[in-house]
Amino acid sequence: MITLNDFKKIDIAVGKILSAEKIPDTDKLLKLSVDLGETTPRVIVSGISLYFPDCSVLVGKKCIFVANLEPRVIRGIESQGMILAVFTEDGKFSLLEPNNDIPAGTRAK
Repeated sequence: MITLNDFKKIDIAVGKILSAEKIPDTDKLLKLSVDLGETTPRVIVSGISLYFPDCSVLVGKKCIFVANLEPRVIRGIESQGMILAVFTEDGKFSLLEPNNDIPAGTRAK
């Protein structure tokens, strides 16, 4: 269990995926460029490649991201956030996606 104050520390934001590319020599990793309503897009590395054999389908999609996760270097690439998704034990998968008229950069309150 976490407290409400702990939860309030998480910066949850709508991001628009600008580009998506498979990271060479990996099975699961994609490098995403994401507009979070900031001056510069962020690079986010995510292990969702198995669900998107054609990662170009992600381009233009709006999803929910954690924007204040401590950066982490994965396969030599600094990841500056996390995309949120859900998985079931029987293999179902879904990205968390807002209503399409919510603009990139919108923060959860």
